[in-house]
Amino acid sequence: MATTKLLLSLLLLIQLAATAFAIGVNYGTLADNLPPPAQVANFLKTQTNIDKVKIFDANPDIIKAFANTNISLTITIPNGEIPSLTKLRAARRWVVDHVKPFYPQTKINYIAMGNEVLHWGDDNLKNSLVPAMRTFHNALVREGIKDVKVSTPHSLGIMLSSEPPSQGRFRPEVIPLLTPMLGFLRQTKGPFMVNPYPYFGWSPEKENYALFKPNKGVHDQFTGKSYTNMFDGLMDAVYSAAKAVGFGDVDLVAAETGWPSSCEFPVCSVQNAVDYNGHLIKHVESGKGTPLMPNRKFDTYIFALFNENQKPGPLAEKNWGLFKPDMTPVYNAGVMRNQQGGATPGPMATTAPQPATPATPATPAAPAGPAKPVKGGKKPKPATPAAPVAAGGGKKWCVAKPGATNQALQANIDYVCGKGVDCKPIQPGGTCFDNDVKARASYLMNAYYQANGRHDFNCDFSKTGQLTSADPSHGSCKYNA
Repeated sequence: MATTKLLLSLLLLIQLAATAFAIGVNYGTLADNLPPPAQVANFLKTQTNIDKVKIFDANPDIIKAFANTNISLTITIPNGEIPSLTKLRAARRWVVDHVKPFYPQTKINYIAMGNEVLHWGDDNLKNSLVPAMRTFHNALVREGIKDVKVSTPHSLGIMLSSEPPSQGRFRPEVIPLLTPMLGFLRQTKGPFMVNPYPYFGWSPEKENYALFKPNKGVHDQFTGKSYTNMFDGLMDAVYSAAKAVGFGDVDLVAAETGWPSSCEFPVCSVQNAVDYNGHLIKHVESGKGTPLMPNRKFDTYIFALFNENQKPGPLAEKNWGLFKPDMTPVYNAGVMRNQQGGATPGPMATTAPQPATPATPATPAAPAGPAKPVKGGKKPKPATPAAPVAAGGGKKWCVAKPGATNQALQANIDYVCGKGVDCKPIQPGGTCFDNDVKARASYLMNAYYQANGRHDFNCDFSKTGQLTSADPSHGSCKYNA
């Protein structure tokens, strides 16, 4: 009997060790060639090590497909529904309609109240967010569901600074919203969700640091800690910011992170994608944590499961997937049980050698504007603000090239407005309204450039944009920089 119990205990320990640090994935559906949800769920269960999935809506076919798979599922409430969910009756109805029919057969672990609301939302949406989270939690409890946590993912637009990591701080204007939110998360033992994307903080000088490849490292002079990768730096910056407002004990979740395998520029490549995602997965599964959070586990969700051929915008938007629509790997990131899939990660950074490159001074993050609400499973990848990285030299602005056609410039306006940049300033009565389409396009192209990392390729716009060191602001129309 004792031998049997010992054997069972050993088997349990082996199983827990194999799954303790498994990776998650974001399952987007903006494509016309994806396999049925039931086939996807079975594939993930039987062929991969992925045991956590996040979706951008509450698609009943997807939720049902994950029943009895033992894969944890995060479902997302569309941004536009948040204000109504501040009322308990509406929140309970949402739970009854979208959660209870599938629970507990489907292992729902998180409800995401919108996505990047503090980055894209208008004032009404932002002010409704925490009350809706509280009300929805109460609705779940009243419906007898006590093990599903409510949270909301944030872009790094909430950060005032992220370098050096120990000096990470939230923007002053979001602290009045984040403080009660973090208090709610502490009370309910829910996680603080952030979307760290080293891709948007990429620069040629920091490429190896962003990709977990061997590099000189970054030294935080305030703590003496050395960093070998940007992901750890971003997570520690968020931790430092939360700690600075009294909530360093709240768990963190990396709700989105990834690297596209193809675009119009060398920064997107299969090798870079496999280096980032492959090394990230190994790092997360190691359980080492970060310099400021040693041995601290946080769930991490790769963006994305599939390449999505109907996503608007540049080529990169269509190529974030770990898998092609036929479920063959784009590359071998380490999630397949038989490790198939072509390109594999190169050497990985370990301990940063000394002396390490000092971290740059704390740098303001790019400004954020409101956007259209997220709708169901049709969520394009948001234009996430860059990790604050010092941009050497003086300020730069993005403007329309001379000779660019009005048709191309209008297409730029439509694209940028569709990505969530605030387009009110160029509308009639706005501070930057102008009858000249070139002037309107220049303002919005610059707003997009500033909000997406200030990389040269963010000002390409199919060869219709150019960078300038001359401030194009005029009169009451002020261009961000």
